[in-house]
Amino acid sequence: MPDISQGWRGAMLCAIGGSSLAGCAGDQVPDAAQTDTASDWQLVWADEFDGSAVDTAKWNVIEDCWGGGNDEQQCYTARASNVAVQDGRLIITAREEEFTGPAWPARFPAGSVDASETKTLPFTSGKLNTRTLHDWTYGRFEIRARLPQGQGVWPAFWMLPADDRYGGWPEAGEIDILEAVNLGVECDTCEEGGESSILGTLHYGGDRDTSTYTNRETVAPQVLDGEFHTYGVVWQKGRIDWTLDGEVYGTMRAEDWYTTSSDDPDAPFDQPFYLIVNLAIGGNWPESTALGGISNEGFPKQMEVDWVRVWQCNADMATGLGCSKD
Repeated sequence: MPDISQGWRGAMLCAIGGSSLAGCAGDQVPDAAQTDTASDWQLVWADEFDGSAVDTAKWNVIEDCWGGGNDEQQCYTARASNVAVQDGRLIITAREEEFTGPAWPARFPAGSVDASETKTLPFTSGKLNTRTLHDWTYGRFEIRARLPQGQGVWPAFWMLPADDRYGGWPEAGEIDILEAVNLGVECDTCEEGGESSILGTLHYGGDRDTSTYTNRETVAPQVLDGEFHTYGVVWQKGRIDWTLDGEVYGTMRAEDWYTTSSDDPDAPFDQPFYLIVNLAIGGNWPESTALGGISNEGFPKQMEVDWVRVWQCNADMATGLGCSKD
């Protein structure tokens, strides 16, 4: 989910063994002081969405029609009809409705854009992030969610750097923990039974003209079952693993990425990143694949989030190493 704002645009016991993550038992959140003695992961942040509204000490609720530079077709709002907490879940709802809102994010530097400019788009939806509130270097980051389906639908869970240590996007990096487009759509190039690919992606490289990215992708028909699944990354110094329901499906190492802003082989993925969760409608990627465009069937669409959790490795907080076995 490229965002070019930076420059251009009971206890839960989880062990890591072999080449993949073992399953996690239970949905109770342990106290932050508790750790899994097998892996030494410590829960450092979580949102179980047990209240009646979004916890603004944990999340910013975004309000703009910018679309991240991807030509998305939604305005993000803070209305309860788009972002709500109900029955222990975060509900992000995309609606087919014309809406006029700010053309640019409020966080853009004063004078860089016309803050009074508005934009009108045919859909509304929701986006939250932890920018300026919470960020982390290395750890295990997971979301348990039920994903919406349909042509043009684009749910995502991802991360951006907390500061401009390595310059703008994408030199400073981007970690896409989960992206899926056009889930459930049947087409000539889709998987049998409907589009069911999920992707983890790193964006890195030089300036906007020399940016690049690398995907790790898996075909996961189980995500079409209408149930909740857990999507995550294990991020440690020089390595990032993507997981689905606790099993690793893709890995990248320091030799797979770079930034023109530093000779450090771990850069730019060696600095604090914050979390983002959103449901986009349309955009260059989903509209150019599967059946093309955006289908208006089945709206409103909902992305339901049961919880978001962050663990860090007690064995070595500075590197994140020592809690997973290669």
